[in-house]
Amino acid sequence: MVVDDESDFIELLKYNLESQGFEVLPAVDGMEALNIARRELPDVVLVDLMLPDLDGFSVCEILRSQPSTARVPIIIVSALDGEYVRSRGFQTGVACCFKKPVDMKVLGETIRSNHELHLESMRTELAEDVRRRK
Repeated sequence: MVVDDESDFIELLKYNLESQGFEVLPAVDGMEALNIARRELPDVVLVDLMLPDLDGFSVCEILRSQPSTARVPIIIVSALDGEYVRSRGFQTGVACCFKKPVDMKVLGETIRSNHELHLESMRTELAEDVRRRK
């Protein structure tokens, strides 16, 4: 899922990420993103920090507080940068931060690796749960 209030940037991300084999769910504000996340359970969330309703950090915090989305990898993609952004982002559980403009190839690789780590973590947890039940 891509959360950004700039429709041109969403289209740019959508085009580039779909060409790398990703399915993109667009959201133009924080509330729409939360609704989509609850309904669709995205594999990875890309979120801008400057949104018209909830800021990106609030979106991250709410996603982390919901059992269904608590462990979904979140990547910040924003014009904002600096120590505060990285520090607050990591406090809210984001995997990494990118400053706009972003290298689409590197972003795609980062999405793929975070998704693979997430899947591996889920497999390990499931295997441990199966072992405990035996």
